Amino acid sequence: MLENDLDLICKAATEAGKIAMRFYRNNPTHWEKGDGQGPVSEADLEIDKMLFKFLSTYRPNYGFLSEESEYNNDRFDLKDIFIIDPIDGTRSFINGHENFAISIAIAKNGIINDAVVFLPAKNLLYDATKDKGSRLNGNKIQTGNNTIVNGSRILASESQNSSKLWRNTPPAIERHFRSSLAYRLCLVAEGRFDGMMTLRPTWEWDVAAGNLICTEAGCDVKTQDGGNPLYNEKIPKMNGMIAGNPILVDNLLSYIK
Repeated sequence: MLENDLDLICKAATEAGKIAMRFYRNNPTHWEKGDGQGPVSEADLEIDKMLFKFLSTYRPNYGFLSEESEYNNDRFDLKDIFIIDPIDGTRSFINGHENFAISIAIAKNGIINDAVVFLPAKNLLYDATKDKGSRLNGNKIQTGNNTIVNGSRILASESQNSSKLWRNTPPAIERHFRSSLAYRLCLVAEGRFDGMMTLRPTWEWDVAAGNLICTEAGCDVKTQDGGNPLYNEKIPKMNGMIAGNPILVDNLLSYIK
């Protein structure tokens, strides 16, 4: 009956994945949203519509915050909010790459309580519930234990090497890249990489689900000024994000200007 919130969003994500795979590598119509927001495709919009209908059926009293929908101001009066990115990594999806994800989280009073990140092209489903740990395809996952910045394997875009972002010079990390921020967080949660960082304004829907999956796997997740991320804000954007082993995160923060 999908009475459990995590079961509900996992089901929603797998249904969304079916839609994504129908368009995947099939030349989906797409266009740029403007203002540097990147591309959107017909698949994003169809998934967004499906998720709103599906989730509203089971949770009519929950609010919605989605990348592909207008902000719903009623969400400020509600305790429970779905935070959704129909396709995180749309450019990767359009180009026929595998590293795109459906990201769904539920925030209760600004704190993420349930989360799922599903990569349909790779058949990877990450999920987490607050205080109950994180899983990948049903198996518990845990972050790595590296605390040393030099040589650490960090998921970040090339722009993070800019000297303007650092107190002196950028730290000597081994940089890797995945287009989806949600997937980057999940890869850190399962210990495949030491950390991730994005030192620019970051939309809530890109990181909400991955945030919980990371913290429940033993990571620390901070904004680039060292604060704790909060969700369902009036402007749903935060000041970057850094995630990884708690000591490594502190060490990385010490480098940031």
